[in-house]
Amino acid sequence: MLELDRVLTKIHSVRIRALYPFHFVGRGISIHYTCEIHKATAKWVSIGNQVFLGKDVWINVVIEGDKSFLPRIIIENGCKIGRRSVISAKQSIKLEENVMLAPSVLIMDHNHDYSNPDEPISQQGTTGGGRIVIERNCWLGYGSVILCDSGELVLGRNCVVGANAVVKHSFPPYSVIAGNPARLVRQYDRISGKWQKVNAANQP
Repeated sequence: MLELDRVLTKIHSVRIRALYPFHFVGRGISIHYTCEIHKATAKWVSIGNQVFLGKDVWINVVIEGDKSFLPRIIIENGCKIGRRSVISAKQSIKLEENVMLAPSVLIMDHNHDYSNPDEPISQQGTTGGGRIVIERNCWLGYGSVILCDSGELVLGRNCVVGANAVVKHSFPPYSVIAGNPARLVRQYDRISGKWQKVNAANQP
């Protein structure tokens, strides 16, 4: 059964690379055959070399307003996206090289609009959207959420996001982030060469 899964995934990866009009698609990609990527929105998606998309991953692009062909989802070389994870972009989501997502991670640069209490939320569209950058070598733990429905959110390089954390603002490089709302709990100190605890009282 595992061998069949591998064969089907290989066939799907070759097929989707050849037939989908991605903004860019690199070599050596592995896209599980259960992944959901719509052909109509592939032109706004850029996938680098050696990228892995696990089972049931959903890559979603919301097309409202500006329809320029600049990529809205950029997944750079060596990224690994765990099963059931969702990346949904309206403006811009960029994963730099070797970012790794555990299963069931959500990254979203917009939200459902609910400003009018007299209308169903399903009919109000989405918020204007923000911009998300996950810098290289970051590790996002199981069930974590990265949400930025306005402005810009940047996770600096080599950040570690704990399981089920909800991140709604930027954090500096070499940070360990946990909780809901997410807070900085450790940071790498280059002088000592160790990960140091951070005093919660000094955080906003």
